[in-house]
Amino acid sequence: MGCARNEVDSEELAGRLEQAGWTLADSGEDADVVLVNTCGFIQAAKQDSIDELLGAAGGKAAVVAAGCLAERYGSGLADALPEAQILSFDDYGSIADRLDDVVAGRRWAAHEPRDRRKLLPLTPAARPGADGAAAVPGHATRAGSIAAGLATPGLVGGAIADLPAGVAPASGPRVMRRRLGGGPVAPLKIASGCDRRCSFCAIPAFRGAFVSRPAADLVAEASWLAEHGARELFLVSENSTSYGKDLGDLRLLEKLLPQLAAVPGIARVRVSYLQPAEVRPGLIEAMAATPGVAPYFDLSFQHASGTVLRSMRRFGDGDRFCALIDQIRELAPAAGIRSNFIVGFPGETPGDVEALRQFLMDARLDAIGVFGYSAEDGTEAAGLPGQLSEDEVADRVGDLADLADELMAQRAADRVGEDLDVLIDEDLGNGRYVGRGPHQAPEVDGTVEVSAVGAVPGDLLRVRVTGSDGVDLTAVATGVVAAAPH
Repeated sequence: MGCARNEVDSEELAGRLEQAGWTLADSGEDADVVLVNTCGFIQAAKQDSIDELLGAAGGKAAVVAAGCLAERYGSGLADALPEAQILSFDDYGSIADRLDDVVAGRRWAAHEPRDRRKLLPLTPAARPGADGAAAVPGHATRAGSIAAGLATPGLVGGAIADLPAGVAPASGPRVMRRRLGGGPVAPLKIASGCDRRCSFCAIPAFRGAFVSRPAADLVAEASWLAEHGARELFLVSENSTSYGKDLGDLRLLEKLLPQLAAVPGIARVRVSYLQPAEVRPGLIEAMAATPGVAPYFDLSFQHASGTVLRSMRRFGDGDRFCALIDQIRELAPAAGIRSNFIVGFPGETPGDVEALRQFLMDARLDAIGVFGYSAEDGTEAAGLPGQLSEDEVADRVGDLADLADELMAQRAADRVGEDLDVLIDEDLGNGRYVGRGPHQAPEVDGTVEVSAVGAVPGDLLRVRVTGSDGVDLTAVATGVVAAAPH
């Protein structure tokens, strides 16, 4: 459930289980255990996860809840949902043992929720056994190797599943990940956690402090993903602009991007979730001008009223954000720019809404997400004065979402006549294919339907845009930029 970061965590869990002898079933009906990797971000996402758990509990299989909802609520979720057993992130390293317990009929006590920002992350710099150490999903390590100060040859990040007693690891690369979705796009988690303190967000409390993955690990995993069919790497984290700061190099992302783009088999690298206050000129240049890197800027603006942003404990305003957009388009006029916005934040006035409306009209964003404010447990914003009614929030969301749809359609129409490099995701038959241009991230930013001859998923085609329908485009192929490996 939830975001692409959770997808990486799910693939880590699947890799651990497979290496420990478990087999992935095609459906819950065929399974001994259904493992639901939940989302705990906002109320709607939490409800979706609970519904999924309840649906799974109606079958024959035992049900286990992992992920953000499970981590955030722990024993409270166990009390409310006795149908499921609850995992913490700290259980990920022993996931096979936990599922062995399930099939043996053994139950364990769910963890008590805790603020993971105060815990020492379980990385080579924080060895197992340190007081308050905590595992970091997507940064799998083998405790024994770390404790002994040993490197494990051929592994991504030194990661390997715990093997049965007496069984030696096979030679060659063993990656703590198993691709679940297939297709030419794969998320690559560059960091976990967040050090920012936005007043509306609970994520740092249950995801913990910001922890970057070493660049060498990421390049190795990118190579593994390319060998397993990935053509586009979608770099994900809670805040990609902070990548490297805990490794002593705040410009590490600029250095990493060309390394990833040079991995054999990778046609495109895309970065997600940029914090506007941390976007620096060197990063803009690297993203706009590095061959193989999509000029795609996923900027987390959240609002355009300076007053609301201060209350959110964020920086900037509409004028500053427009100046940043101008900087980007000066280097890459056709760059894709998307952002999400929270509407109905406590104390938001009609004037604040108008400031956001004006910004949206000025910014000409390719993709706009509009979300109603959700008061989340344990956040500062939940206790702020000026809380708006659900009806008022819904009205404001509806009004701005309608405007966003109109503006995105206009922006797409502006691209008619452009030449784009489109990565083909799917063959629709009869010479029709669906793919995405540089300005379109997977699942959220629309698609391009391409007329072509003999293409296959994974091909990167040069196309001429011939029409638009909302955010979606139609196009005709004019050449092949990079054919998919066969």
